[in-house]
Amino acid sequence: MENQAAAVADAAAAVAPGANPYGFGALIDHGTGISYTVLGILALMSLISWYVIFTKFWDQYRMGKSAKIVEKQFWAAATPKEGAERLEKDDDFRFVAESALRAAAHHEGRLNDRISLNDWLAMALQRSVDNVNSKLSSGLSFLATVGSTSPFVGLFGTVYGILNALVQIGLSGQPSIDKVAGPVGEALIMTALGLAVAVPAVFGYNILLKRNKAIQDVLREFTGDLEAYLIGGVRPDMGNAARPAAPAAKK
Repeated sequence: MENQAAAVADAAAAVAPGANPYGFGALIDHGTGISYTVLGILALMSLISWYVIFTKFWDQYRMGKSAKIVEKQFWAAATPKEGAERLEKDDDFRFVAESALRAAAHHEGRLNDRISLNDWLAMALQRSVDNVNSKLSSGLSFLATVGSTSPFVGLFGTVYGILNALVQIGLSGQPSIDKVAGPVGEALIMTALGLAVAVPAVFGYNILLKRNKAIQDVLREFTGDLEAYLIGGVRPDMGNAARPAAPAAKK
């Protein structure tokens, strides 16, 4: 009876909180150079992914706020130049507007005979919009890469850990369950960490991509209205309910 009681006590101690010899702490304590490298890569991927997610959400918030300011201030100005001056200096809508104004001012001389003002403005606006879209999309490819590769990085750590555990068990000549469960459990933590890094990156990528499309629609409407105004002097109807709305800022 005393031996059974001692065995029960030992089993309870083995599963007691904070006393798990096969958890993440054991992985850190008994890790090798390769396991530390895998953990470092996953940690770096996670940190950069969260940085990209937060900075992209902030950029989208600023552009959504700028789109509302454009409706209230830019189109209320007497001229497009005055409207552009009402926007902040680092505003992307101001950048697009000033690019169009410079293109319209330089359409003179021989250009009148070679290319129409409509085509000239369209090319200038397309270049500026491509520049803004490129800035919006920066970092998204990294999120996609992390989402697709981090599970494999974790799986590599798991495979290496299991292989290393089996080698150690074979050398010790004691293939008992406690000798197998611990090292294998530690190795599987790598796969779990890889998935933990991949899931936020994939979610962030999809959400940011959807919000980028909404902003691009707003920007496309703005450039179309600006081109029509510079060529024909036609102001947009800001009361049109069909106009796309910028993504709402998340609080």
